[in-house]
Amino acid sequence: MVIPKVELHCHLDGSLPIQTVSELLGREVRQSELQVSEDCRNLAEYLEKFDLPLQCLQTEEGLKKASKAFLMDLQKDNVQYVEVRFAPLLSVNEHLNCRRVIQSVIEGLEEAKKECNIFYNVIACAMRHHSEEENLEMMKVAREFLGEGLCAVDLAGNEAAFPMENYVELFGEAKKLGLPFTIHAGECGRVENVIQSVECGAARIGHGIALRGNRDGIALCKEKGIGIEMCPISNLQTKAVQNPSEYPLREFIDAGLRVTINTDNRTVSNSSLQKEMEFVKKQYGITDDELIKLTGNAIDVAFAEDSVKEELWRRLRGV
Repeated sequence: MVIPKVELHCHLDGSLPIQTVSELLGREVRQSELQVSEDCRNLAEYLEKFDLPLQCLQTEEGLKKASKAFLMDLQKDNVQYVEVRFAPLLSVNEHLNCRRVIQSVIEGLEEAKKECNIFYNVIACAMRHHSEEENLEMMKVAREFLGEGLCAVDLAGNEAAFPMENYVELFGEAKKLGLPFTIHAGECGRVENVIQSVECGAARIGHGIALRGNRDGIALCKEKGIGIEMCPISNLQTKAVQNPSEYPLREFIDAGLRVTINTDNRTVSNSSLQKEMEFVKKQYGITDDELIKLTGNAIDVAFAEDSVKEELWRRLRGV
């Protein structure tokens, strides 16, 4: 069965087509330079694969071309809607300010949308290693694009070194700005990061693995209808869990959480939503009906306009 797909947790720099990276760098890039090997040992090794794609995102032209190629590439995975996230401050330099960075990405996506008709939105990531001032300034610029191609902000980066309590004030400011947000939390085994993220207003949690076995945390997320953006293949590659049997996908579904399936980084993980779905069917006994339900969850918790959600539901019901 071919399900119309919805992708909510996908990083631009980790999902650029290899051919596009080669074009932008002016040399042939090998697959092994952008993709982790089957025996990836940890998150640090995984993150090494972002160096080259980030080099492609340092000019207006690079940002536009990369964004356009990214969206066009989703056609082969039958993606109908995507929320693509990236950290604008990682592309700011002497030639590019934050506003122009965000604008360039949206321009590239908009150009692609006219050709492939995939709905999109951008999520701007604050980075844990940046100062509160830098992140807040980025959010104020992102606010100018809200509803004009950008739908939310996020917090990404080294969760183990920078726990959530450091960012409660920052996301209090995001709330004042009227910015919806999702937060990477619970990828490193600290459930407090998830709970604090939810308490400070996150509508969704990126990964959320640390909720495993935590009845209070699960109950809180269920009560508030929090979207849980799970990325099975990536989570296993980064050793968020040590082996597939520890992965809490089935636990979260059975607990009634609003679980969604995502790729995280299509190129780095050598993944697609089709591949993720086939993996969870085989590994965890997820049925086709459950995959449709998870896709419905993604539509419900997406930061999309109601008119887009209605169209996505129409397409999903047509399956």
